[in-house]
Order: sequence, then structure tokens, then C-alpha cells
Amino acid sequence: MNSNKLRGVIAAVAGAMLFNAMPAMADSTDDILNALIAKGVLTEEEGALLQKGRTGEKEAAAKKKESAISTSFKDGIVFESGDKKHKVSVNGRAQADYRSFSDDLTNNQTDTWDIRRAYLGVKGTFYDTYDFEVTYNGAGSTGSDLLYAYFNARWWEQAQFKIGQFKQPFSMEELGSSRFINFTERSLLTQLVPAVDRGAQIHGAPFKGTTYALGYFNGVGINRGTNVNDNNILADGKSVTGRATVNIAELMDQKDAVYHIGAAYSSTTDTDLTNAIDIRTEGRGTSTVKTNTFSTIGTANSGYDLKRTGLEGAVAYGPVKVQGEWLKAKFEADAPALLAGGTTGDKDITAWYAAVNWMITGENYADVYKGGMFGGRMKPKNNFDPKAGKWGTGAWEIGARYSKLDASDFKAADLVNAYGVNPAIPAAGTAAQNRFNEVDAWTIGLKWIPSPNVRFMANYVTTNMDCAAGVVCTEDKEKAVNLRAQLDF
Repeated sequence: MNSNKLRGVIAAVAGAMLFNAMPAMADSTDDILNALIAKGVLTEEEGALLQKGRTGEKEAAAKKKESAISTSFKDGIVFESGDKKHKVSVNGRAQADYRSFSDDLTNNQTDTWDIRRAYLGVKGTFYDTYDFEVTYNGAGSTGSDLLYAYFNARWWEQAQFKIGQFKQPFSMEELGSSRFINFTERSLLTQLVPAVDRGAQIHGAPFKGTTYALGYFNGVGINRGTNVNDNNILADGKSVTGRATVNIAELMDQKDAVYHIGAAYSSTTDTDLTNAIDIRTEGRGTSTVKTNTFSTIGTANSGYDLKRTGLEGAVAYGPVKVQGEWLKAKFEADAPALLAGGTTGDKDITAWYAAVNWMITGENYADVYKGGMFGGRMKPKNNFDPKAGKWGTGAWEIGARYSKLDASDFKAADLVNAYGVNPAIPAAGTAAQNRFNEVDAWTIGLKWIPSPNVRFMANYVTTNMDCAAGVVCTEDKEKAVNLRAQLDF
């Protein structure tokens, strides 16, 4: 056999070996090919031909890998492309609550089991730039409610654009997910903040440790009355809401700490669909501050302006966190009286809370702080999962919170009986009783997180209510125990 035929045979054998080599051996295969050329077994032309085939095979394998879809569980059922640019996840949460009230103080409240939240949603990212989320709450007040539905463009981290139905940028406590709140319920203050609404906003992180958001919204909330499809011609006003935060610890490169300060402002006009103010206790029991309905819209009254100002701060170091917020809501009526049959003039409500929490098993609060809020998943240092042979303690947290709401601008004529007709109150004179305009509450909480997607919570809440001048307080306290079991993914 002549040398040319021999080289041809060797080239064919080498080619078969090269093309059938495992992808993980790519570098070694290239080395073998170069060695064969160097020893004269293959000519450079034959080697180039084999190398070209090998390069084509690599490119085909790379394209196949990029287009492949992988499935995994990463705090949700996740479908992800091989190049990591496209991702869709299915997420949900279920919160089962039990609430018990002190019968001798609020015997119009009954002990109850409740499905507090039952969310199921889909969210994802395309081209590592376009984000979306659609989430339904199966335990909504009117049945199944559309909770979130938005589209977000991340062309620049410093200036992102969001449009749809989502939370307005106001209040660190409200913006944090209900999956990760410190207590079973948020504070009294959050009942006054603008929450989920339909609109658009620009937001981002312009500098290290800073965030901002500015949005333009309908101003009447979600799934509410005739505004569900934005066809209410009376609600012609809109809401402008903005928030800015800075984490000084991040500016100082202190990774185990958070030194957060923030401020927010919201101006809303003609929100005539707000029928009345009705503040519920943190124990999710009775009403506290409850007003008459707002004055009827007419030729002499085009509604009112609602201006809200909020300040927030938090200090966290290692397993200890102190957090607080203050809010002022100012109601400026176009008519002489804000409320039907009520007193004249503008009305203010102020509210604030201060809370301290301690992860007694040593987990770090800085690990769950991102984007100007504590909204991440606390992961125990040692999971409690006996089925998998893990007998760790899980994560344990204790906490205390004091909340105060002052609506003393609302006088007796502006208010209604917060309890309604209570069987324990004589029928005569009930209209002049239990018209509260100040309330404060203490909450003590214990939380156990056996594994990252499961938590159990127990809260004791005591609420004190003060009546307006000239009104008799027959029952002015509520004591409640709230228990919760939660699973989320």
C-alpha cells in the first residue's frame, strides 16, 4: 500500500474517531489532530479538512445546547433555555390562618379558619431583557381576582419601564411580598398607602445602593366597581406616586448590614370611588376608624385630593433588624365637607410603626434585602427535614411591633359606630357609641421556617381604640391570636 493510500486510511480512521469523540474531549481531540499533522501522518490539507468538520460539529452542538429547554425547581417550577436568556416559572403560595378573639372584649368577632391567600401565577424573562408576571388570587374578597399583570422592559438597569397592574411605589412594608413579612399581617399604616393599581412607571437603580420609582396610575385600585375595565367616566382623576431609597451600608461595602432610608409621595385626585374610610385591626378583627360615606359628587363637588407622604428607615446587622415607617394622609375636599353630614375642612390621618426582629438561629437579614426592601427568602442555616435525614432546627425568629394611627381630625359627626349593632350593647343609643378616631396596637410574633419554602407563624395582637369627644366607648379593646401555616414556591 502506497503512502498516499495509507494516509487516506489513517485520515478516515482519525476522522471517524474525531467525529465520534465525546464533546467533553474536544480539546484532547484537537491536540491529537495537531500531533498527527506534526508527525506527518496527515497533511495540513487533510488536517484542515478534518478540523473544518470538527468546527461544524462544535457549532451545531452549541446551537442545540442554546435552544434546549431545561426544567428545574428554583423556588418555583422553572423552564429555562440553554443560553440562560429565556426563563418562565410557575409560582404559587397558600396561607391557611386561624384567628381567635377575646370574647369578653369583642364578642361580635368569632374565631375562624381562613384561607388568607391562594396565589397561582406565571412570570418570566425573554432575551434577558423583557419581564412579565400574571398572578391570580383564588382567595380574593370577590372570588378569584387578577392581582398582578405587568410587562417590564430592562433595557437599562438605571431606567426600566413597567406597565400593567402592580404595586405603586410606596412603603417598604407594603412593597415587600406577603410571603416574607415579619408578622401575619402588615401594620395599621399600610391600610392608608396606595397599593396595587393599573398604570405605568419608570424605575431603576441609578447608583450603587440607591433605587427610585415614579409612576402614573388610575388611583382607584384593582378590581373595584365599574373601574374593572377602566370605563368609569366619573373617576377622571389619576394618581402620581414616587419613591426613592438609599442603603448606606451598600455604599460602604458592608455586606452583613443594611442602613436603609427612604421617602415616598403620592398625589391622587377625584378618587370618588372610595366610599368611606374603614381601618381594620392588625388582628384582622373588627373595624376601628370608620367614617361616613364621602360627599356625593355633583356640580358643587368634584371630589377631593388625597396627598400622602411617607418616610421609612431600617437598620439591620446580622440577625437583628429594626424597622419603622411614618405616613401622613391629607384629604382635601372640593366641597365644604369631605364626608356626608360631617364637619367642614380638610382632614389628616397620621400613622407610624416601629418593629424589632431577631433571627435567634443566626440568619442574616442583609441576605434578604434587595432593591430597597426586605423581600427575599430567608434560608435556614440548617433545614428541618426528617424525611431526608436532616434534623436541623430550621430558622427561628421573634419580633415585636408597635403601631399608632391618629385620625382625631375626624370628629363624632364624621364617624359611624365601628362595631355596628353589637348584641352586648343595648339597642338604645348605639349610634352614639364606639366612634373611634385613634388606635394603637402591640404585636408579638414567633416564626419558624423549617425549610426555605415553608413557614409557621404565631402572633398575639392587642389593640386599644379611643373614641371621639362626646362619644361613649362601650368596648375599646381587642385581643387576638393569629396562627398561620404557609407554603410557597
